[in-house]
Amino acid sequence: MKSVFRRAATRAGVIAFALGAVIAGSQVPAQAAGLTLTVDVGNIVRPATQVAAGGLYGVGSDSQPTTAMLQPLNPTSFTQPAPGTTHLGNGATEPCCDSLDVGDNIVRAGAQQFIRMPDIYPTFPYDWQGWGDWESKVTKMVNDRLAETDMTNIHGWELWNEPDWTWQTSEAGSFNEGWARTYKLVDSLDPVTPIVGPSWASYNHDRMLSFMTHAKNTNTVPDVMVWHELTDMDWNNFDDHVADYRAIEDSLGISDRPIAINEYNSYNQMDIPSVALHWMAVFERHGAREAHRAYWFEAGTFDGLFTLQNQPTASYWLYRWYGAMTGNIVRTTPDSWLDGVASYDSTRKIVNTVFGGDYGNNTVRVTGLGALGSQVQVQLLSTPGSGRHTAVTAPTTISTTTMTVSNGAISVPVNNMDAEAAYQLVVTPVGGPTTSWQQVYEAENQTVVNANTFGSGNASNGYYVGRIDNNTDMRSDSFVDFTVNVPTARSYTMAIRYANGTGATSTHGLAYNGGAFSTVSYPATAGWAQFSTVNVTVNLKAGYNVIRLAKGAPNFNGGTGYAELDYIKLT
Repeated sequence: MKSVFRRAATRAGVIAFALGAVIAGSQVPAQAAGLTLTVDVGNIVRPATQVAAGGLYGVGSDSQPTTAMLQPLNPTSFTQPAPGTTHLGNGATEPCCDSLDVGDNIVRAGAQQFIRMPDIYPTFPYDWQGWGDWESKVTKMVNDRLAETDMTNIHGWELWNEPDWTWQTSEAGSFNEGWARTYKLVDSLDPVTPIVGPSWASYNHDRMLSFMTHAKNTNTVPDVMVWHELTDMDWNNFDDHVADYRAIEDSLGISDRPIAINEYNSYNQMDIPSVALHWMAVFERHGAREAHRAYWFEAGTFDGLFTLQNQPTASYWLYRWYGAMTGNIVRTTPDSWLDGVASYDSTRKIVNTVFGGDYGNNTVRVTGLGALGSQVQVQLLSTPGSGRHTAVTAPTTISTTTMTVSNGAISVPVNNMDAEAAYQLVVTPVGGPTTSWQQVYEAENQTVVNANTFGSGNASNGYYVGRIDNNTDMRSDSFVDFTVNVPTARSYTMAIRYANGTGATSTHGLAYNGGAFSTVSYPATAGWAQFSTVNVTVNLKAGYNVIRLAKGAPNFNGGTGYAELDYIKLT
């Protein structure tokens, strides 16, 4: 979180982004020269997990935003303030967003969260009160979390925030020493939950090398590496930051850590959909595990995706299109300022591309479409460049056309583009997707907790979830939460595609929408990643439902043996 006086500037200065003015030393073209974004459906990057669909202080309470507002966005994770927070962020008159208070809402939305520990302090920058005070606060925060034995979605303790300018070295000593001291205290109280950091305000090689060297020498290397990306148009540098960090890991002999950017986008550009689109593209392309929209303004609005009256903004529609991505993220090749993110769902044969970033008459070329037939249906939509206080009730449909596939490709003209707007291009076989509603939900696209995603040619879509092994307590329980959207309230047959290489029958717990658990039995298969199916019946409500398949979870005694999950299919 930020106090806006640090990097504040007027939006009027940023609107020049769309007028060809210089921002952060880069020249934006005043008019596009016929750019082409290329989408290669056959070139898989990673499973679709909505890497960029997170927020700092994005959830304000158990009902703000409501779970129903969050679920269509398919959020990945959030960073929320410490249990018992007293923090007054961005002009607030009372604290909000306590991680334990909002936790159930986040679970229902299919997401996880980091707990930001220094936001126990009321002010920002933080008012350090001495080591005795800090360690007492840390101990209470951890114990308060451990007492919440039904809270499953805490996947990291964030020990500090932006120490490059908030850590008071003259009073607290060096940050590297302070990190190690706090790490060891948290680890002594909770050796299970990952520890994340150091959460620099910006990436810096020398600072990162010094920190990682000290962390290795003191055995306090973060489980998840966190820094912030908050400068205008700094998406251009993200690949360099990742490469530099990986080189530091390699030089020190440290195994690769997941990268989480738990604050992204600048104060100036926060409400411009095409800018958020650029961040989405680089996070997906260069390997971030998760990323959270920055909290520059009002808490509890998913950082400007909703107005203060709980209405969707222009940026909301970009994130809703992104949230609908299923299957795999596929390769996109930008052209100057024109960039995008694309997915391909081989089950329904849907190519979903979100893109933007430049003016004029441009083109999206989609290749690798052989599986969709000789003709395809192409729908083009847009959402404007309006800000967080302007409600946008629906995106604009620009066109719906039929196009002939030539050598497995189509070229879609997109005329009169607005550099601040975002666009969606959906390509399906003529007549639409193979089913009118999504029936197959890949495990690797879902909320995977204390388990891992693996690749296999035997798996549908090329990936599956394994090592669903733990049932000790709420911190280490292993499960997959499937967020599904069904057209009517009724009983559905749910086929579970699984693998069980134990040689004996294994079991998982099954629950949905917070209800009681039942048991699913998985007969042995030919081996691990050798799949079969079992059928069960689930009674679902119309709209969104969360289905949990668990080795361990609160209110479930634990499964027997082990099983891997490929997908569920509802019929």
